[in-house]
Amino acid sequence: MKLFVGLGNPGAKYARHRHNVGFMAVERIAERHGFGPWRRRFQGHAADGEIAGSKVLLLKPDTYMNESGRAVGEAARFLKLATSDIVVFHDELDLLPGKLKVKSGGGNAGHNGLRSITAHLDNEYARVRIGIGHPGAKELVQSWVLHDFARADEVWLDPLLDAIADAAPRLAADDAARFLTDVARQLASEGDDKEPPKPRRSSEDRAPAEQRAGRAAHPTGDRAAKRATALADNLKNWLAKRRPKDESKD
Repeated sequence: MKLFVGLGNPGAKYARHRHNVGFMAVERIAERHGFGPWRRRFQGHAADGEIAGSKVLLLKPDTYMNESGRAVGEAARFLKLATSDIVVFHDELDLLPGKLKVKSGGGNAGHNGLRSITAHLDNEYARVRIGIGHPGAKELVQSWVLHDFARADEVWLDPLLDAIADAAPRLAADDAARFLTDVARQLASEGDDKEPPKPRRSSEDRAPAEQRAGRAAHPTGDRAAKRATALADNLKNWLAKRRPKDESKD
């Protein structure tokens, strides 16, 4: 069995924060693989299911980011899991937005959620690091992570979450390398499938075909043309009637 943990803060006001991208990842996995409903368990919300024949428990701690280890530790002890059976999805300041890396063990890079998990277990769990970028200065970090993703981030965020969910069977099978390969291929494929932007058309190009063929095709143009033709015919007839009189005077 595997335990997939998404890190974030509970509550609607945090739902779209950059710090909550771990929650978003496990929620997308639950949707894609038809997991059961989310229920209160292990000081968080959990959902049971299978991914490619492997049992997986998804967990979103309700303990807030800095105390994530309380929920993860409780779940791991109850399920009798080794730390190597735990995969944690979290935001990563040190990666550009949309970049993805996986590692096991190592430092926590100042991430309070990871630090808490390490304190309650050990350090040998897998981490799926989802890049959110860095604001550029240390004093800006807190407001950066505790702020909604920008609208422009939707261009990469939703496709990335879809690709993570689709490649999740690789993580369930302990194949992090192929997980990253599958994600990269799917994102590249989606990029190739996008239609190139259509060139802007001039006002003449945007006009209906019959108008481009000539203004007389427009009803107003037709009426004007008919009036001009009628006037010309009337003038021609009037001149024809006057011509004999003019010639007798000569």
